[in-house]
Amino acid sequence: MVKIGFIVEGDCEKLVVEAQNFRDFLKHNGFELVTPVINAEGGGNLLPHNIEPFVQQLQGKGADKIFVLTDLENDDSPEIVRKRIKHEKTEFAFIAVKALEAWFLADTEAMRKFLKTETFGGERQPENTEGMPWDKLSEIAKEMEVKQGRGSKVSFAKKMVKHWGFSIENAAKHENCPSAKELVEYFSR
Repeated sequence: MVKIGFIVEGDCEKLVVEAQNFRDFLKHNGFELVTPVINAEGGGNLLPHNIEPFVQQLQGKGADKIFVLTDLENDDSPEIVRKRIKHEKTEFAFIAVKALEAWFLADTEAMRKFLKTETFGGERQPENTEGMPWDKLSEIAKEMEVKQGRGSKVSFAKKMVKHWGFSIENAAKHENCPSAKELVEYFSR
């Protein structure tokens, strides 16, 4: 079993990576997640000169390999972000295109539970929404007349993971969510 550590951009990413279904997926594929996942508390804190203490903390807990999960935001490509945050002791950086919430949009099963309807056909372009994916989630909830609000991003992410069954594996199955697919394929080798 290869012990891996994650350094993530924020609270939502930490919730997704620490979720039991993701840990089970990793274990099934021969990986053990070192916890806690390190929350860098912002993309700027993932720059190489800021990341060394995070790396040392994970190595101190026995991590054989260290990964990063962050958002693309408004950068032109994942490669630009990877180049900016590259650190010699990190194995790979996974970049959620636009933002992690695109992965929520890509998990149609979890979205149906959130929206309380089986009629939701899914978001066709979760990584290419007009505006940010968080705004698209709000638009869909309003269109579907969901009484329960999204709340904050963190409270929504908690509900997606704990109550609505969000799974990176489900998001990766979406034909237009290659960033989630990249992560799943990486650990499925």
